[in-house]
Amino acid sequence: MARILYGKEFAARIKASAEHEALALRARGIYPRLAVIIVGSDPASEVYVRNKQKTCEELGILSDHIPMPEETTKEELLARIDALNADDHVHGILVQLPLPAALAGSEEEVLSRIDPRKDVDGFHPVNVGHLFIGTPGLRPCTPAGCIRMLEYAGIPMEGAHAVIIGRSNIVGKPMAHLLLERHATVTLCHSRTAHLAEITRAADILVAAVGRPRFVTADMVKPGATVIDVGINRIAPKQLVGDVDFDAAAEVAGAITPVPGGVGLLTVAMLMENVVQAAKAQNA
Repeated sequence: MARILYGKEFAARIKASAEHEALALRARGIYPRLAVIIVGSDPASEVYVRNKQKTCEELGILSDHIPMPEETTKEELLARIDALNADDHVHGILVQLPLPAALAGSEEEVLSRIDPRKDVDGFHPVNVGHLFIGTPGLRPCTPAGCIRMLEYAGIPMEGAHAVIIGRSNIVGKPMAHLLLERHATVTLCHSRTAHLAEITRAADILVAAVGRPRFVTADMVKPGATVIDVGINRIAPKQLVGDVDFDAAAEVAGAITPVPGGVGLLTVAMLMENVVQAAKAQNA
């Protein structure tokens, strides 16, 4: 049976570090502050925002919850971002996605309007560029959390063959670059990859971020491999599963993350770290 990599253990270490850094900043009169804009009333988004607020409070990070009505125009949203960009007391800005239907297609413009120094999601093209060329910048929270988990768990990345299923800008692509930074050999797969199972069976580290419930089956896993399941799929009102067939894959893998209780907990923890690092950089 595989070693279960529970997110709670690793998230606690990330948050403890962020709390320590926040305390050091407050001693200098700098109060790390996160502003979260939520447009409309998507129930799932509201849960995520409350979770972020709660974690900020636990770690001594100030947070502003900025609700905007469903009928908010793009111009109004951009103006609110501009005001936060100009506010020196705000160190991190996050626009909760998805945006309402009326703003569909505006995500790229909205996220690009955030000052890159305050882009704690790590999605701004400037920060994506920093990641691509390996220079310092704010990194996307979910893949950065996965890397931190591998480090804390003592799972070697240097020289390992890492296979990623999924090429999104949020997880797949940044995960590939973060693994390359740590000297892994990376194969990035997607829905059109031929002979996918043959490729995944060669992986020392297998990352599933494809968005399909239980897509990765046991026969796709190399014995002893580390399997990171980034997927969150609701298959019943109260049942969440990942992109990996957990029970079967756990019989083959050397280590595996569960869903729920795995990678999702790392994402908010890394967000807190990004807020603190942004505050530090803005007051260097």
